[in-house]
Amino acid sequence: MSAVVSPIREPLITGHKSYHDITEDLVSPTEKTPGRAWVLAFLTAVSVLAFGLFCITWTIWHGIGTWNLNRTIGWGWDITNFVWWIGIGHAGTLISAILLLFRQKWRTGVNRAAEAMTIFAVLCAALFPGIHVGRVWVVFYFFPYPNTRGPIWPNFDSPLLWDLFAISTYFTVSLLFWYTGLVPDFATVRDRAKGFRKKVYNTLSFGWTGSAKHWQRWESLSLILAGIATPLVLSVHTIVSFDFATSVIPGWHTTIFPPYFVAGAIFSGFAMVLTLMIITRKVLNLQDYITIEHIESMNKVILVTGTIVGVAYLTELFIAWYSQYPYEQFAFFNRALGPYWWAYFGMMFCNVVSPQFFWVKKFRRNITLTFFLSIVVNIGMWFERFVIIGTTLARDYLPSSWSFYIPTWVEIGIFIGTLGLFFTLYLIFVRVAPVVAIAEIKSILKSAGDQYVGPNAKHHDHGHGESESHQHETEVVETVVEPVEDHKTEKSGKTSNTYVPVSRNTSSEKDDLKKIEGIGPKIEQALNNAGIQTWYDLSQRTASEIKDILNAAGNNFSQHDPGTWAKQAKLASEGNWEALKAYQDKLDGGKEVI
Repeated sequence: MSAVVSPIREPLITGHKSYHDITEDLVSPTEKTPGRAWVLAFLTAVSVLAFGLFCITWTIWHGIGTWNLNRTIGWGWDITNFVWWIGIGHAGTLISAILLLFRQKWRTGVNRAAEAMTIFAVLCAALFPGIHVGRVWVVFYFFPYPNTRGPIWPNFDSPLLWDLFAISTYFTVSLLFWYTGLVPDFATVRDRAKGFRKKVYNTLSFGWTGSAKHWQRWESLSLILAGIATPLVLSVHTIVSFDFATSVIPGWHTTIFPPYFVAGAIFSGFAMVLTLMIITRKVLNLQDYITIEHIESMNKVILVTGTIVGVAYLTELFIAWYSQYPYEQFAFFNRALGPYWWAYFGMMFCNVVSPQFFWVKKFRRNITLTFFLSIVVNIGMWFERFVIIGTTLARDYLPSSWSFYIPTWVEIGIFIGTLGLFFTLYLIFVRVAPVVAIAEIKSILKSAGDQYVGPNAKHHDHGHGESESHQHETEVVETVVEPVEDHKTEKSGKTSNTYVPVSRNTSSEKDDLKKIEGIGPKIEQALNNAGIQTWYDLSQRTASEIKDILNAAGNNFSQHDPGTWAKQAKLASEGNWEALKAYQDKLDGGKEVI
């Protein structure tokens, strides 16, 4: 499939990156010694996690009585935080699955971290149902098993049991989808590693070689998992909403909850992704891969989903008025003017008013404002869950049973502990895996890199001599042909779909062997040491001779296949650049050049 890219489209990769630059920038954070900022952040996250574990232990030892739940309010911060974390976990699969199926290129800069965020958020959410049962040693009541305990049996009519199946399925598919995307990048890290670290990444990469067959299976599996995950994004939070909507409690018993919960989950999930990615791009210097264009695209999603949530809030108020049902009307009157009025209006401001700033393009592209509003949105979505649960249960049908809920230090500590767990896992993740998908960034370089798109785009040499990562699709890029430094070309104002021809080197000077697909700086040095200085020299060598040179240079070089290098060198020495590019486009670029 071919696609014509607009010459005025904003680039998604800046800095005039080559394939080698992409590898260096994205792999190096996993190879360097952690900086002071990472160490301080990690120690803080672990300390918070330790406090959370202490609070969980306290709860198990003393019982649920350590929480401020009572006969009126049976759900408090436990279910509030459970639904909040599940909501945050939605954005990862949405970015990865749905946007992959729709071929949205801007997903490639943020999908890896979003997928990881999904896994970590679901783990945080899973803590609360286990603790909420009170006696954690009977948590197996959640699971359907042969009835050996008299009348006790999981109620298959209960959405609480549906949660178990929906969330476990969602977690499994999301984990597979995340790990599938990591496999090619683990192989890239493996090829640069040594010793024990190399063995670890070799195991993690499942023997990935970058062959055409591997890429074919990888793409097929990614699409299959994306197709499975897409309906799960919609179903999981729909089922979570059934925890409330299938009840007969005023304020809960409504059919608007499923789409309203899904939109809210995507809303809060994208906000958390922005919070993490803005910090990550600054700390790891990834501004060239997580660009303003990525941030603006995500802000547009936040604007849309925030508006949907606002419409849902107003629809609830309208239905309560239109129904003329006094208990429903009182539920919303109590939310707005009752003792929890501050949570209701905080929810309205954070979720309805704050996203409207993103109607203005200048605000959508403002990093500081985006970071601030992303935090505001997540605070607002937490308020929403608390308003739905706490305010509704605090005042039921009988005024004599009305109560007021304030969480204890144990409940607050458990919630803070889940934040510590989330950030501990995320900080470990950025140290062991590329936080941006290398293979996917390379796949869009020629259709979204700043040297190929935009009004001032120029065509440079073929990837600066680097091996091309496997392409998800063949891109035809429209650019303006202009002279390139050190290349003897005629200036032309016409558009072209080919690379700027480089004049043939007819002198005895050393040629740039990196223009050959599969040859990087280190292999070029090894060939130069063996007396191969020019394209003509290389074209006169057989594949077996070149292979012997690579074997002699070390184990890191022996895995490369030089079978096509002589033919490429022959075309280069003849100055037949269009034929060389066409030939190189047919080659599979799975192996990283070194």
